Amino acid sequence: MEYNTTKEKLILPEYGRNIQCMAQHCMTIEDRAQRNRAANEVVNIMANMFPYLREVRDYKHKLWDHLAVMTNFKLDVDYPFEITQPEVLSAKKARLPYTSNKIKIRHYGRTTERMIDRAIELSDSAEKKAMVMHIANNMKKQYLAWNKNSVTDAIIKKDLELLSKGQLSIAEETRLSNYSQPTNAPTAQSNNNPRYVKRPSYSGSPSNNNGQSGNNMNNNGQSNNNNRPKYYKKHK
Repeated sequence: MEYNTTKEKLILPEYGRNIQCMAQHCMTIEDRAQRNRAANEVVNIMANMFPYLREVRDYKHKLWDHLAVMTNFKLDVDYPFEITQPEVLSAKKARLPYTSNKIKIRHYGRTTERMIDRAIELSDSAEKKAMVMHIANNMKKQYLAWNKNSVTDAIIKKDLELLSKGQLSIAEETRLSNYSQPTNAPTAQSNNNPRYVKRPSYSGSPSNNNGQSGNNMNNNGQSNNNNRPKYYKKHK
């Protein structure tokens, strides 16, 4: 029995051994036109294996790059795209720099601190006042996201002065937005909702305009169903 450990190592394991064998078989085809057709078929099979790749930009280019990688860049075909060179693929990506700045109050985040620094630099008083109010309301929302209990405006104003080092403040009588209770919440029953329309009750004969009990029989002695109240149909 032949085990996979004794076979050639898979270059791109996500495609499996069959795709790698087909890619290597393309290199054994002598006729160039037939070799080009075989390479196109292998790329189409690779695309069918991972249909979500069609949503990726230039996915065809990536598949041809993968075909070249599986053949160690030795497959001589007419590539429809410029194949990425092996030194570019093997190059190490630059490490992302991580910020080492300490956040004073963690539940407000670094973005809030940057907004406060930007508000301090503003010279226009009207724009500055509007931005300070926006920052304060955003801080209140972030506070409630971490702390489910209610928060007072005094706490937000105190934290704003702390983060701005006393350069930004809000008047004591100013009230911030209320995020403790959801706004525009639908009620259990609504007059505009047809599912809660009260159905009229029917008992006996309906009364006429004179307050007397009406008769369901017309002059010809036939039943008059037009006088009966119509029930509302419940909307699903």
